[in-house]
Amino acid sequence: MSPSKEKSGPSTSSGRADLELSCAIAEQIRTHARLTTPLECCGLLLGEGTIIIEARPARNVHLSPQTHFEIDPQALIDANRAARAGGPQVLGYYHSHPFGPAQPSATDRAMAARDGAIWAIVTGDQITFWRDSESCFTPLSYELAKG
Repeated sequence: MSPSKEKSGPSTSSGRADLELSCAIAEQIRTHARLTTPLECCGLLLGEGTIIIEARPARNVHLSPQTHFEIDPQALIDANRAARAGGPQVLGYYHSHPFGPAQPSATDRAMAARDGAIWAIVTGDQITFWRDSESCFTPLSYELAKG
């Protein structure tokens, strides 16, 4: 990541952000959401450790894409197969709330796997990141690299 960074989200006790990603990746997620409205967009967050290096758009295959999302299973299979072959790991997922807040909805909470994955939720220009933990979604801070 570039040394020029912008911090977003809640602070951690150590002062370090929980995640890092580039401004370009954040803008890619926002653009995907804008182009997909009024439907929910979705995609995969790929990277290593706490660094997101790619946001890969996926098809929303849910029967009610106006208010729900379901990532195309083939996109998940392909990404996990590539990760096993040495590519970036699937760190989590992103989706949009075209007409709601950038926080986990009741549906998100009900459908969560509780597997520790990262969830990004975008509404307009706002992106929030969350950890899908055993009991709830925990907000994550992040840094945007400007380089």
